[in-house]
Amino acid sequence: MSVPDLVFFVLSGVVVVLLAVQAVTAPTQFAQVLVFGLADGAMFALVALGYTMVYGIIELINFAHGDVFTLAAYVGAALITFFSTSENVFQVGNLVALLLVFPITMLIMGAVNVTIERVAYRPLRNAPRLAPLITAIGMSFLLEGIMFLWHGPATVHVPNLLPHGPGYEGYIGGVFIGFKDVFVVVAAAILVALLALFINRSKLGKAMRATAQDRDASQLMGININRTIAATFFIGALLAGAGGMIWGLYFNTITYNLGFRTGLIAFTSAVFGGIGNIPGAALGGMIIGLIAAFSDAYIGSKWTQVVIFGILIAVLVFRPTGLMGMRVPEK
Repeated sequence: MSVPDLVFFVLSGVVVVLLAVQAVTAPTQFAQVLVFGLADGAMFALVALGYTMVYGIIELINFAHGDVFTLAAYVGAALITFFSTSENVFQVGNLVALLLVFPITMLIMGAVNVTIERVAYRPLRNAPRLAPLITAIGMSFLLEGIMFLWHGPATVHVPNLLPHGPGYEGYIGGVFIGFKDVFVVVAAAILVALLALFINRSKLGKAMRATAQDRDASQLMGININRTIAATFFIGALLAGAGGMIWGLYFNTITYNLGFRTGLIAFTSAVFGGIGNIPGAALGGMIIGLIAAFSDAYIGSKWTQVVIFGILIAVLVFRPTGLMGMRVPEK
């Protein structure tokens, strides 16, 4: 084991020991923070998957992806207004609205992301790497500007359509668990499992893996590179669309610049898990969500971003391949 790996694992061991001490001395508080951390981590994982998929196939950090996530929450909140729903009590209208708005929002985000790829990234595919990177930052600001013009700087309310109140939430062993917490984790787990099955079993998934491994050889074997890359952006946006909807339903508030902070944290999750590695991105999102929750509880919320981005620096220095390594070789 190299010295950087040894330092990384020693630091990880110290953190685990400290958390174990907290679990023994204050188990109820520890369990409550764990519930909140899993919910946050599930949402970060959905966004991180989009980052890692795009990077794995074209080696681009798509900084606009976090804003696609935020735009999904805005679009979902707008579509919900077309339905007769109630926040006071869960009713059939709420379920119908969710079953329709979720896939529509995801498809809209897929179309938006494919358009971004076609207009902003594809013409620069053979340009120096700095050009598409700057373009991605520009697209991020463009999407933020659109959302700012749409609703201004004010916080937008997202109706609370998920089941809540007596019968849907309560205390288990002193730990408060609501339907929202369970919904977020289960929904994210299902989406990640479906993505893994698609990537490993479908013909397009195999084409995506082949393109990520060697684009030129894949093209010689008859794979349509443009269609495969566009499909990658589309699928990544589907997950971001679901993540944006879930975020809005969980927190019930969104702002136009939400994607900047959330996107950076999700990017950190992808790097932490191993950028280019889909299971690694999901694992990294869950761990970063837990770290953020425990930092809020035991260190202080004002230090949470310092902790998260400190982890990013440590990973890049001591273990740049992340927890699960990087499946995509350097091209």
